[in-house]
Amino acid sequence: MTSSPGWPAPAKVNLFLHVLGRRPDGYHELQTVFQFAGLCDTLSFELREDGEVRRTTDLPGVAPEADLVVRAARLLQSHTGTRLGADIGVTKRIPIGAGLGGSSSDAATTLVALDHLWGAGLSSPELQSIGRRLGADVPIFLHAQATWAEGIGERFSPIALDEPWYLLIRPDIEVSTATVFNDPDLTRNTSPITIARFLAGEGHNDCEPVVRARYPEVGAALDWLGERAHARLTGTGSCVFTAFPSEAEARALLAELPRRWGGFVAQGRNRSPLLDRLAVS
Repeated sequence: MTSSPGWPAPAKVNLFLHVLGRRPDGYHELQTVFQFAGLCDTLSFELREDGEVRRTTDLPGVAPEADLVVRAARLLQSHTGTRLGADIGVTKRIPIGAGLGGSSSDAATTLVALDHLWGAGLSSPELQSIGRRLGADVPIFLHAQATWAEGIGERFSPIALDEPWYLLIRPDIEVSTATVFNDPDLTRNTSPITIARFLAGEGHNDCEPVVRARYPEVGAALDWLGERAHARLTGTGSCVFTAFPSEAEARALLAELPRRWGGFVAQGRNRSPLLDRLAVS
């Protein structure tokens, strides 16, 4: 067996999230901006000659057969026809159900790492096509740059952003994306904006009112943060955040955080650390 050192799977924040409408297939038309945050899961891969794919880490509440990491590896196997397999270890730091994209990021890192380690040599569009079968966010993590995304996340382009320090607050709650998007009170007719308008300060999260109503503890965290800074919800998760120009300012507010909530500080990144890891392989 051949082993490979750890591969990063970064978190993301949604700097805004507009729901423009609902499609006949049930998916929603969106506009959003993704930026990476300096918080990463770490994945390790040990190659197998027998074709088996196994997750070697116990993750409470996430069965191996349902894990996007295992599903990503098996989809790549099927697409490439490789006879190789892998034992996959996952060190989780990104909270589940927090709106930080941990599962999608883990899946993207699995595709990139195993494409390299198995010697498949797939192009980025090919990997993104596989990733799209796993979830709308996976291709964006494969794109590996701060991204303006539209549609269901399949239309995207790089965007140049400042790289502030984020204070992220996470109540001990998992928010269901499906529940939020199926809520009858979700706004589904927001008018589209342009990149220029977003960079000028426009944009909000249409999911925030639904999350507030269904998960009062998230609303309480938004209120606490909103009394001190510009509070935002990321994606459809439980994590709320604000941005500061310096790490010291973010950590100063973190020190005031009520003990009932988790919190951490991470710098925004326009380039995924996955690209740096791939470059040294």
